[in-house]
Amino acid sequence: MSESQTVPQGDLTLRTQAMPCDANAAGDIFGGWVMAQMDLASGLRAAERARGRVVTAAVKEMSFEKPVKIGDTLCVYTRIEKVGRTSITLKVEAWAQRYLSHEMEMVTSADFVMVALDATGRPTPVPPES
Repeated sequence: MSESQTVPQGDLTLRTQAMPCDANAAGDIFGGWVMAQMDLASGLRAAERARGRVVTAAVKEMSFEKPVKIGDTLCVYTRIEKVGRTSITLKVEAWAQRYLSHEMEMVTSADFVMVALDATGRPTPVPPES
């Protein structure tokens, strides 16, 4: 993750507000909740591209640079980096829009690898872009 990055890269794919049930006693949102939101966004974007079902195959190197607090809006941006035979690799960024402000800070980013599946649950080729 680039310390100097001031604007999100990719398409806004998911926005959700961090709630008290997603936080520890200090008011910081659990990293697992942030990662789950990133996974949801990856699945949405990859399923659109694959025109079908996808599953998460891998998440590559994620580190949290800033906390998400109760009330912040988590904004997840996705960008398709690579399309393989059955896989789609996405760059995913999570940004916190601070509560009641327009301030945005990047929280974390990672590469997510999604695999397209057929009706029987087996990997299937990703169709060409139309």
